[in-house]
Amino acid sequence: MKVSVSVWSVHHYLYDGSWTNADFIDYAASIGAEGVELLSVFWNAETDVPAVREALARTGLKLACFGACNDFADVSAEGRAAALADIMNAVDMAALFGASVVRVFAGDVKEGVSYDQGKVWIIEGLRGAAAYAQSKNIVLCLENHGVFAGRSEQVKEIIEQVGSTALRSTYDMGNYLLVDQDPQPSFDALAPYIAHVHAKDFKQVEEGTAGAYRTLSGKSFYVGVAPTAGDACVPEIVAKLKGVGYTGWMSVEYEGLEEQKGGTDKAVELLRGAIAAQ
Repeated sequence: MKVSVSVWSVHHYLYDGSWTNADFIDYAASIGAEGVELLSVFWNAETDVPAVREALARTGLKLACFGACNDFADVSAEGRAAALADIMNAVDMAALFGASVVRVFAGDVKEGVSYDQGKVWIIEGLRGAAAYAQSKNIVLCLENHGVFAGRSEQVKEIIEQVGSTALRSTYDMGNYLLVDQDPQPSFDALAPYIAHVHAKDFKQVEEGTAGAYRTLSGKSFYVGVAPTAGDACVPEIVAKLKGVGYTGWMSVEYEGLEEQKGGTDKAVELLRGAIAAQ
């Protein structure tokens, strides 16, 4: 298993303009990552294509994944078309830089959009996206994220209804805690479909803790921590991945409360230790 870092781990530096994607790649190389995961939300093809190409060549890092930021649960046809275009662009960028995986979302809850209606649009959109990805030899990996595709049974249903080998799972171990699911049985349910992994962890805290996320049920609260420091059972999941012969990328997606560079550095170190211990 290879360790990469998602640019989302240090998103503050991209949002405030302190870093470019090339700066992020230099940082990822400095903390011992082997690859990076880039996101469409921070992407400007005109400036980023040449700069990222040069940064990857200079550091020797690989593009592990290009992440789309699509949402198919949109009441407007124009919005759903934009979501499809976002994935198609992500596929093109992945192919350009030699990645085989594009992380995708389903779509999330909105006023006036039921789960049943949202699912129709999500499946329709992902079918079109998967057909395009397959034509480019790219695999889309659906992340467990949000209300419409946060639980393992939802992810599995969407993948099976889309019915394409070009749609698989991005298994985000931490996100299952936020929808009141145990990450380990969630892994077992999705094991045949996992083609990309987000190494993320959360620790349960008391209500009112600063920076805490409320779970879907509203009964529990979690804060982000580095992998192995929380409740996602990261070492056990790494062992499960090894047990099923997973040799793909494990992409650190740090969402803790520490300063993002320091927290991400720690996350990479702890994840590498968990992998080495297997």
